[in-house]
Amino acid sequence: MASMQTDVKSKNLTATGASGVGLPRARVKGIYYVSGATAGSISFKEGGSSGTELIKIDTPASTAAGSGMVVIPGEGVLFLADPYVTLTTATSVTFFYG
Repeated sequence: MASMQTDVKSKNLTATGASGVGLPRARVKGIYYVSGATAGSISFKEGGSSGTELIKIDTPASTAAGSGMVVIPGEGVLFLADPYVTLTTATSVTFFYG
C-alpha cells in the first residue's frame, strides 16, 4: 500500500508566536533558520506557549548572517494543534509543513 503524500507549504516567522498555519494538524518536515549574534534556540510547541515542546534546535552564535537547515526524517513531527514557535536570539525561521 502506497503512503499518501500531502502538499508541502512553508511559513516564515521573525518573532515568537503562534505560527498561524490554520490547520487542525500539521507535520513539520524541515526548518531553515537565521542565527543571531549570540547562541540561542528555536522551539516548536504544541498547544501554545506553555504547551508540550516537540522540537528544539540550538542555534550557534553568528557574527555575520549565519543560517542552518534541519531536515526532519520520516514523515516529520506531527502537531495536532497550530505550532507555537519561540525564537531565542534567532532572527528568523522558515519551516516546511504538510
